[in-house]
Amino acid sequence: MPDDTALLNIQFDDIGLVVTTEPGEGGAYSLPRHGGVPDSSWCSLPLAEALHARIRPVGTAETVLRDWVAEGTAHQVAAWDDPAAADPVRVRAGAVVIRDERMLLIGFEEDGQPFYEIPGGGVEDGETLHTAVVRELREESGLSGEVVREVARVWKDDRREHYFLLRAEGTIGAPTELDNHGGTPTWIPVDQLPTTPVWPRRLAWRIAHWHTTGWPVRPAELADSINDLQADCTW
Repeated sequence: MPDDTALLNIQFDDIGLVVTTEPGEGGAYSLPRHGGVPDSSWCSLPLAEALHARIRPVGTAETVLRDWVAEGTAHQVAAWDDPAAADPVRVRAGAVVIRDERMLLIGFEEDGQPFYEIPGGGVEDGETLHTAVVRELREESGLSGEVVREVARVWKDDRREHYFLLRAEGTIGAPTELDNHGGTPTWIPVDQLPTTPVWPRRLAWRIAHWHTTGWPVRPAELADSINDLQADCTW
């Protein structure tokens, strides 16, 4: 069992999940440390708000939200899990491009099952995130893009992934002109994202939500340990 400094109290009240506000950073919260004494920084988030809040550490938050959705509320002690604290083995930049209520994805097939990825790829040495995401979009789809804003940061399998909303012009290039590892650029209706097998899984249905309600002012922060793209994910 980790020592007390690496433990977190997972508490619920009549409103929802008890968290502490991050000082000087609006809209960010932390799970309270084990043994912490409630003060003015403590507040509660209902489930609908917690699902879209930036709650740290992101690894523990992923587990807490999954259990809350699947099993309801329960008081417990959880281990500190923060993939954001480790140096990533790879940094990826991904492009969120939406036209006419459809989002651009790169389609693949494995064992007869289709799946999709958000266009993007590894950031090269000396390259900025903005330069990388525009380059990757052009290489994988043939579209020319312009970054609007960063909407999410996702930690998955020792990678840190940055996702940007882009305005894009042009038409999809011929397959022989594209470098997307044999994938096929495909436009998928945004409202179908929650039930479409898309990597990263936890981000897909949030994009559908943001497209309807408004994009986050600050990037969402998510850990994503999901490996089954066919399973429902609403957390």
